[in-house]
Amino acid sequence: MKQLLDELEKMNLGKIDREVSLDKYTTYRVGGVANAIIYPKNIECLKKLLQILKERNILFKVIGFGSNLLFSSKRFDGIIIRLDCFDYLEFLPSNKLRVGAGYSLMKLSNLVAKHGLTGLEFASGIPGTVGGAIYMNAGAYKSDMGYIAQTVTVLTPDLRVIKLENKEMNFHYRSSFLQTHPGFICLEVVLRLAKGKREAIEEVIRDRRKRRMESQPLEFPSAGSVFRNPEGMFAGQLIESLGLKGYSIGGAKVSEKHANFIINYHHATSEDIRNLILYVKEKVREKYQVELKVEQEFVNWE
Repeated sequence: MKQLLDELEKMNLGKIDREVSLDKYTTYRVGGVANAIIYPKNIECLKKLLQILKERNILFKVIGFGSNLLFSSKRFDGIIIRLDCFDYLEFLPSNKLRVGAGYSLMKLSNLVAKHGLTGLEFASGIPGTVGGAIYMNAGAYKSDMGYIAQTVTVLTPDLRVIKLENKEMNFHYRSSFLQTHPGFICLEVVLRLAKGKREAIEEVIRDRRKRRMESQPLEFPSAGSVFRNPEGMFAGQLIESLGLKGYSIGGAKVSEKHANFIINYHHATSEDIRNLILYVKEKVREKYQVELKVEQEFVNWE
C-alpha cells in the first residue's frame, strides 16, 4: 500500500492523508483507521485514481461528511475518497444553480436564502454534502432533494461522465438511483429553486433552527434520524412507546430528547452504536411487527 500511495503522490492527483482515524470524518465520531484519504483535484484526477484502484483491486469508498455512515472499529484496508475539491457553485438563469457534490448542504441552504431563493430551507440543518444528500435523497419538513434536483451528473462504474434527469434518478423517500446502483458517483447537480422574499426565507430557517435545538440532541455526536419512518407512522414514537429513551449500550444511548436519535454520549465504540441500533430495531419488531429500516449505512462490518 505504501508503494501505491507513493506512486499516487508522484502523479499529483490530489492531497493524500495517510493512516487516518475515521472517527474524525464521521458525525458519530467513531470508526477504525483507513490506509489513506485522497482528495482528487478534479474529475480527470478522480477518473485516473479510480482506474488505478480498480486495476489493482484496491478497496475504496467515496464519502461526504460522514453524516450517515457507521464504520466498524476494524481497519479499513483501502482508500477513502472525498470530493472536497468539488465545492463549486454557479448561479444560472431562471433561479437555477449548478453545484459540486462536495459543497456543504447547510452552507448552500443559507447562501441561497441570502439570494432570495426558496426551496432549500429544509436542508438548513442537514450536515452533509450535496452529493451525499442526492445519494440519500435527504429531506425534512415534507420536502427533499428530489423536489428540486433537475439533473445530476454522475461518474459511471466504467468511468463515463453522464447526466441523469430527475425522473431517471428515481427519487423516493430517503432513496435514489444511486443507492440501488453501486459504483455510480455523484459529481454535480443542477437545482431548480424559486424566487422568494429573503426575509421570509431566513425567518423559516431561523424558526426551524430553533425547533431543532429544542427537539434534537445536537450537543452530542450522532447521525441524525436512525430509522426511516414507516408508512403512516413515526419511528421515534414507536421507540419512545417502548420506554427506550435513555436506554444505553456501552457509550451509545437512545436520546432522551428524541427517541429516533442514537447519540455517542460517552466514548462509544462503533460496535456499541450498531448493537444499540439492532436492539431497538428488534424490540420494535417484537412489539409492533414493524420492520424499521436503518437510514445509516454500515461500512466495513464483513
